Amino acid sequence: MDPGVLEKAGTLIEALSYIQRFNEKVVVVKLGGSFMDNQAEFRKVLTDIVFMRAVGMKPIVVHGGGKAITQAMADAGLKAQFVMGRRYTDDRTLAIAEHVLINDINTFIVATITSLGGRAMPLHSLGSAVLFGEKLFLPGEDGQRVDIGRVGQVTGVNADLLRALTQANFIPVIAPIALDSSGGKLNVNADTAAGYVAAAVSAEKMVLVSDTHGIRRNRDDAHSLVRSITRAEIQTLVSHGQIGEGMLPKVEACFIALDGNVNKTHIIDGRFPHSLLLEIFSDMGVGTEIIRS
Repeated sequence: MDPGVLEKAGTLIEALSYIQRFNEKVVVVKLGGSFMDNQAEFRKVLTDIVFMRAVGMKPIVVHGGGKAITQAMADAGLKAQFVMGRRYTDDRTLAIAEHVLINDINTFIVATITSLGGRAMPLHSLGSAVLFGEKLFLPGEDGQRVDIGRVGQVTGVNADLLRALTQANFIPVIAPIALDSSGGKLNVNADTAAGYVAAAVSAEKMVLVSDTHGIRRNRDDAHSLVRSITRAEIQTLVSHGQIGEGMLPKVEACFIALDGNVNKTHIIDGRFPHSLLLEIFSDMGVGTEIIRS
């Protein structure tokens, strides 16, 4: 018998216990990073999500689009401005961000999931919104607040709608534009939004799929990838300068989810083929899992 056939059978048997364990469990998947610019890589990740739904899991997708937004702004003659590491968002920037997130990225994700046999439901500020927020101010000197424009922080999630959709076998696909109390629109960080979504629906897991392998004990050493880490250990790495600005929003999102009783959170590289399935359905994952203790 072909050894490859036996290897495939072994892989399926290994996955069986995980499929049984996560049957009917909600998993929030946040998509972001450069792998989204490569349609072949992006499609593989979306195929993994459709597979998750097909074997009984209930995935919810939250996506970003920072690089595509920056490119669209450049095409419109606008230069991205950052204040304390965050993109300043005026009305024109928000309009471009909303267009890219909804008409380009969200539409592509929904269409691709549908073409793969899944049932996707777009959720965004031009239709059925599930994210609600308030304007975010950054702390400045002498207690002054720093205004960064139409940027928001999440204050609420329509968890009932998300539960109803997943129960009906839909895969919700959420663009990170929140509505404020007056119906205005706010651009929110997609990692942070995913953390709040995971907490609101009491997800079993949250997986941040990006263009980073995970957390390193030494940020400059690719061989120092940490497979499993606690919140306390992360805080030590932050204090030692081993976790920088690019990773901070991700670990903060993981803390939000864990504080909301999500069991585990993960940071993985979407450029690695089927990294999402390998992280969930195998004994040895491919990224970093973050646990409470």
